[in-house]
Amino acid sequence: MKSNTINIQSVPTNIITGFLGVGKTSAILHLLKSKPKHERWAVLVNEFGEIGVDGSLIEGQHSTEEGIFIGEVPGGCMCCAAGLPMQIALNQLLVTARPDRLLIEPTGLGHPKEVLQTLSTALYQGVLSLHKTLTLVDARNLSDLRYTQHDTFNQQIAIADTVIGNKLDLYQDQDKANLATYVQQQSQAHTDVIFTQQGEIPFSALQGLTLGSPITSHLHHHKSHSRPLASEAAIPECGFLKATNEGEGFSSIGWRFSAHSIFHRGKLTSFLTGLRVERMKAVFITDSGVFAYNLADDQLTEIELDDCLESRIELISDSFDDSLEAQLLACTVA
Repeated sequence: MKSNTINIQSVPTNIITGFLGVGKTSAILHLLKSKPKHERWAVLVNEFGEIGVDGSLIEGQHSTEEGIFIGEVPGGCMCCAAGLPMQIALNQLLVTARPDRLLIEPTGLGHPKEVLQTLSTALYQGVLSLHKTLTLVDARNLSDLRYTQHDTFNQQIAIADTVIGNKLDLYQDQDKANLATYVQQQSQAHTDVIFTQQGEIPFSALQGLTLGSPITSHLHHHKSHSRPLASEAAIPECGFLKATNEGEGFSSIGWRFSAHSIFHRGKLTSFLTGLRVERMKAVFITDSGVFAYNLADDQLTEIELDDCLESRIELISDSFDDSLEAQLLACTVA
């Protein structure tokens, strides 16, 4: 891609990263409220699972008529296969949106250093202007070795211009101080720490060039895909398809359902509430309307959407109950 070919130059670009369930998508939805009315913003969403839910969730609350454009890279870290999936999706999004600002949300299990490296290559010189990298952290997780001993969790903090302690309303007295100390140990000298709740990040946090530089990383990538992703495949005659993925110590399982599948809202809520997984995101067409669902910290939230093309659900955990599909199908309206 050459900037003079598509006439797109120096698009302010922010990476917004953070581990599973920390509230990245909520933060992006809040930031989109700050978009000046005359501007066009683009959001590139990367998901660990192959189904892809976040794009539908954001599109269900914002539209291109509002100047908001969404692109997706499902199926694992967007920098896999020498960054090719990311480059294809990003190039298409830039040409379609011609944005005044670009927000990139890597998967919580992705490698932000490699994403930064891809964005810093000659391919995007003159096209993108790398602004501040934001990393969301739930300070309560600093007592859990699954986080503090995970390379990706620490890498996300290491590359941040600003670390945002999200979910402040749930902290204990010492949590803020613990995060400040941990960031000082793990991050760059210039890194700021701020605190918020429900992803309410101020627009000012996006502004200004990144002070960091891409650091060579030797982390192993997720597997690359030699077949079409489940997010793009045609749904078979049975009315749904299933897809799985694994890496970085976690597994994902997800389903897509045709638009003809209508779910019983009450049964669905009961099923989702009973899940015991690390993370769940979904959009469903129900007998009461279209809703987005989010499960993190064993708390289920439901948001009504304007519309969606089909129902989708993605779960992330270290193991899954074999009966999940049957339970999910039992929630459909006969």
